[in-house]
Amino acid sequence: MTLEVAIDQVQPMRLAGSLHCEPGQLVALVGPSGAGKTSLLRAVAGLMQPQNARIHVGDSLWCDSAAGVFVPPQFRRVGLVFQDYALMPHLSALHNVALPLRGPLRLAQAKAMLERVGLTDKQMQRRPTDLSGGQQQRVALARALVREPQVLLLDEPFSAVDQMTRQQLYGLLAELREDIAVPMLLVTHDLHEARLLADELVVMAEGVVLQQGRADAIHRTPRNPRVADIVGLANRFEGVWEGPDVDSESGSGWLRWGQGPDGLRLPVRDKGRIAVGQRVSWVVPGEGLQLCGADPDALDIPGGRPTRGLQLTVRLDQLRHLGEVWLLHLRCDTGPQAVFRLMLTGPQVLPLQPGQILRLCLDLDMVHIMPVRTGAGTALPGQVHAIR
Repeated sequence: MTLEVAIDQVQPMRLAGSLHCEPGQLVALVGPSGAGKTSLLRAVAGLMQPQNARIHVGDSLWCDSAAGVFVPPQFRRVGLVFQDYALMPHLSALHNVALPLRGPLRLAQAKAMLERVGLTDKQMQRRPTDLSGGQQQRVALARALVREPQVLLLDEPFSAVDQMTRQQLYGLLAELREDIAVPMLLVTHDLHEARLLADELVVMAEGVVLQQGRADAIHRTPRNPRVADIVGLANRFEGVWEGPDVDSESGSGWLRWGQGPDGLRLPVRDKGRIAVGQRVSWVVPGEGLQLCGADPDALDIPGGRPTRGLQLTVRLDQLRHLGEVWLLHLRCDTGPQAVFRLMLTGPQVLPLQPGQILRLCLDLDMVHIMPVRTGAGTALPGQVHAIR
């Protein structure tokens, strides 16, 4: 049963947009603090009654403001996992999980679910204060699943545990997902976590759903500059759209990057959606950038040269070690003044030194342009609905 959410309210806080989540699919809500992620989750759970919304799971209508329908939370089959576990401190793990159940088999059902999430018989008899953070979260997850919910809601469930425990819980969730055929919504501030666990992202800012889609698709084609910033696209620049290339048969157009003698005209994909002369923001993902050597006459580009590549002379300003990768700051010496950021792994970095002059190849087929509007973080009419 598919979860469908459409909401539009002003008070007590702005909350607007739509999303949907298929059975067995995990959708992550991402965005800065105060973006409305948890509020949207609360609206689905019935813990908040929105001014204007329609929420349904398959044929089960939970909220329809226009029809005066609002199903209280206790009558919605929702499994909810909180950041702080929200376990009853005076009850054992077994009785915490059995709490929402009825009937003579409730303890047996609770025990089976706790075994499924990896707790031992001895751990099941302990109270929450005698369990580790990871064990408590396993109990909370078991409690959410034991009633066979129609929707599973996860509100930053891994943020209170250490990195090693978090990795173990990631693995547990991946195992459970093989048997859970319900829509799942995950609230997280961690983009890496979202991309690792989720089938799709819902990007939010200031209470508004800006875009929904696969993480790789949003990364390649963010809807607007605000989305690009939220998903961490570091290589974003300004320009002016000069219109379609009338001599091209491949759907190309001209992007003006920079002014004066250092300005460049870049042939990029034209989707026919931007007016001539419109100020634009443009991005290129990391995979659209390659170091192509210091000698322009002896370029060695792994995987072959891009279909349409722009070669720039750059200076290596900074070289930072970030665990398994290196972050390079490459200052453009030819063309508009700009700094490109590029991630590389160890072996590729060994011969590089700060101050070195290099050649950077930019794949123009991966350039994505977006119109610049006032208040890019605020939804404009027609922009609050999820994009597929």
